[in-house]
Amino acid sequence: MAPFATLLLDLDGTLIDAFTTIQRAYAHTLPQFGRPAPTLAEVRRAVGGGLADAMGRFLPPELVPAALPIHVAYTHRILLEDVVLMPGGRELLQAQHARGVQLAVFTNKQAEASRRICAHLGVTPLLQGIFGAGDTPWLKPQPEFTAHALAALGATAARTLLVGDSPFDVAAARAAGLPCWAVTTGTHDAAQLQAAGATRIFPGLVELGAALA
Repeated sequence: MAPFATLLLDLDGTLIDAFTTIQRAYAHTLPQFGRPAPTLAEVRRAVGGGLADAMGRFLPPELVPAALPIHVAYTHRILLEDVVLMPGGRELLQAQHARGVQLAVFTNKQAEASRRICAHLGVTPLLQGIFGAGDTPWLKPQPEFTAHALAALGATAARTLLVGDSPFDVAAARAAGLPCWAVTTGTHDAAQLQAAGATRIFPGLVELGAALA
């Protein structure tokens, strides 16, 4: 029997590498508000809590509402140009799917964009759900968002693992009573993830997949 019946997988920084796309969208948007284009490292540190939260790292609150639609529109234009699966991502999904494990994307990325990316990368047939921003009024780490995903999947907290790369993922898991296995391929390093309370920490999905096997 697989150790977990359900896996909730974060998207950016965990299952996929879309940081080039995200950085390009900020480089397009911020100069229109008199701000310099951020570096890739700055973008990595900002993302994870949803687009409005990330944009607020670069702009004052009064400018965020005007910047968001510009960023979103440009992201949709370039969405599929640079995005790739993280090393080991496809193999992890295939192996767990073959074992009968329920797999779902659980992300603060916009839901429409998340579904387009998963379809483009060919992983949608392996997923039982894609839960993203805009699907509900909630985002990680709000426990209502996790409860919604578990209910939609017919899953129980006792047999579910959340896989992510940020303290938002760890907090979402802890609030819902789930373990969180974290990878350092995204926004935070091992020390930060350990401080946040991650259950286990891995360099990437190759090692995490081996541990699941």
